[in-house]
Amino acid sequence: MDFMKLKEAAKKIVDMEVRGAAKIARFAAETLLEYAKSLEGDFDGEMRKAAEILLNTRPTAVSLYNAINYVMQYSGNTADEKREDLIRRAEEFIRWVDAAKKEIGKIGVRRIKDSSTILTHCNSSAALSIIKEAHKAGKDIEVFATESRPRLQGHITVKELRKEEIPVTLIVDSAVRYFMRDIDYVIVGADAITVNGALVNKIGTSQIALAANEFRVPFMVAAETYKFSPKTLAGETVVIEERSPEEVAPKELLSLGVEVRNPAFDITPRRYIDLIVTEIGAIPPEMAYLVIKERFGFELPTEEELTLMPEHYD
Repeated sequence: MDFMKLKEAAKKIVDMEVRGAAKIARFAAETLLEYAKSLEGDFDGEMRKAAEILLNTRPTAVSLYNAINYVMQYSGNTADEKREDLIRRAEEFIRWVDAAKKEIGKIGVRRIKDSSTILTHCNSSAALSIIKEAHKAGKDIEVFATESRPRLQGHITVKELRKEEIPVTLIVDSAVRYFMRDIDYVIVGADAITVNGALVNKIGTSQIALAANEFRVPFMVAAETYKFSPKTLAGETVVIEERSPEEVAPKELLSLGVEVRNPAFDITPRRYIDLIVTEIGAIPPEMAYLVIKERFGFELPTEEELTLMPEHYD
């Protein structure tokens, strides 16, 4: 992979050809790996430049930051040693992404009762892993999925669920409260979990949490530990990305001078979150601090942690 292909890869993240926190993290690790393989000359300088380009693509994606930070902690005395270690770390991170999603499904399914209706928002591979695992376990479930405007990620979700033959109903985002009385669980993914247990996720998530709280519907978050934000431990806040007005309004409307705001994410306070399902167990949001502290050095989960049952955190 040369520098132009690296920039093309970064553009795929910006343009949301690659979307979803887990997919972005995995893609970033793969991109750094491929770039390192063909790199000649100043290895450290060129890799830092590549990392910076990727980091600037999606400012809210903590998974992207953590993926790049993990891969870039390579070591070695020569360029070849550094390349070899970076490739090893990238491959480890990719395995972490794949293993974490599977574990979240296995852990989260224990929280889902038979004959349940689940609401999900946007398109989260972690949230869907729980739903798919429940279906595979023979639980009679059906799903309500929001359109997730303006990028309509909910359309991807319903296609995935129908491929698994899971009954699913697509609804407009503004109909969430209307249907909440029919819902048994809300399961969403995460773009970031902060040190105080707040959730940063697709715009509209916080309103869903409010409706779930009003109707006493359990609100669950599926989040791999690499989505927990170490920067918030040091006092920084998560930057909320605002995207192009053209995603929301046609050009003829914009030509009238109408101001359009298009935040891609919002923040759900921890008091509206019942449970965060991670690959190391199901935890209350108050435990986010401990997870971040544990993962601050970006050590990979041990085999024991990956098989840890939720009751250890009850």
